[in-house]
Amino acid sequence: MGLVRSKVLPKFKADNLRARVSPPQAIRGFGGGGRGVQYVLTGPDLEVLKDAATKMVSAARELPGVADADSDYVEGKPELVTNINRDAASDLGVSVQDAATALRYLVGGAQVSTYNEAGEQYEVWVRAPEKFRDSPESIALWTVPSSLNGTANLDQVASFKRGLGPTAIKRLNRQRQIVISANTEPGASAGNIVNGMDAAFQKLNLPAGYAGAPSGSSKEQEKATSAFLLAIGLSVVFMYLILAAQFESWVYPITILLSLPLTVPFALFSILLFGQSLNIYSALGILLLFGVVKKNAILQVDHTNQLRERGLSRYDAIIQANRDRLRPILMTTLAFVAGMIPLVISTGTGAGTNRAIGTVIFGGQSLSLLLTLLATPVVYSLLDDAQQWFARVRGKEVKVAKTPKTAKERVRV
Repeated sequence: MGLVRSKVLPKFKADNLRARVSPPQAIRGFGGGGRGVQYVLTGPDLEVLKDAATKMVSAARELPGVADADSDYVEGKPELVTNINRDAASDLGVSVQDAATALRYLVGGAQVSTYNEAGEQYEVWVRAPEKFRDSPESIALWTVPSSLNGTANLDQVASFKRGLGPTAIKRLNRQRQIVISANTEPGASAGNIVNGMDAAFQKLNLPAGYAGAPSGSSKEQEKATSAFLLAIGLSVVFMYLILAAQFESWVYPITILLSLPLTVPFALFSILLFGQSLNIYSALGILLLFGVVKKNAILQVDHTNQLRERGLSRYDAIIQANRDRLRPILMTTLAFVAGMIPLVISTGTGAGTNRAIGTVIFGGQSLSLLLTLLATPVVYSLLDDAQQWFARVRGKEVKVAKTPKTAKERVRV
């Protein structure tokens, strides 16, 4: 992108330019692209927020993985600040409201009427001529109503000062706000950057009434993380209750569910192996991975209990069950992993989402298959020993959990 230079347009200095880089949005027409990290500062005083934002931007640029850190506060709009001397206005009998109204009408203008012409309606605005409103000296000559002297010059009750103001003032929850945003470098974690910005905000020690918190995509990412952890917790609870009801035991569901934590390290390793990031889509892949791994453990435990009901010893039942169930487990796993290959190698629109889900399932299921096949029988044996020892302490006999009946068997019973 270059600057157009002509005799009409002035030459811009590099000091007056601010470059802002952000990824484009997938759907056009909904504003500019969102940046990877957004952090909002809110409070009553804009000057305090401006100083805090400057320090926060400097601190953010020192964080690892941060690129193009900046704030949305833009100062540079010329303005003329008028300060009313209330004591002088009271002595001269000038109302502050009358002085403000005069400034508003004579500088900004006001609509006083409308008129119609050729079927069109036009607004009539009135304000002072340009030569009487283009400098503080000209504005100071205006007169305002006075209850004591009839009129009084504006410079008798007010002072004028040139300055620069913000081009826009944004608010959040009735508080003024400044948003600090940044892009993330490849491989950087947005969560770690937000934590670093939280620490930088705490070091500012701002007065009461000022707050800082993630905003935009960063806020939604935190909400998604909390919601995902809640979903994982509830899913484990519901799976345990359903398995306990099916097996009529509180122990065997633990054997099945202990295979779930074994898949998480392999899923995270798959994310690193394929160069992906941990996001909401890869988290959904981990949740889906739990269902497949749990299914394999159910096949092993269920068939082991069936063989023990037929009279086999625990050791023989475990060995025979793993031999019988190895083929269906391998068949379903290989079919499931093969179905993820198109997602892993996909390109084009939506490929990032497909790869985030596909790589977690492809690598996590492939790597954790052997470990779960070995871990489930071992955990089954250890928990069965613990259950028998606890029963002997209580003086009771342990019975093998009944195999869940099918719908037809329930009807016959």
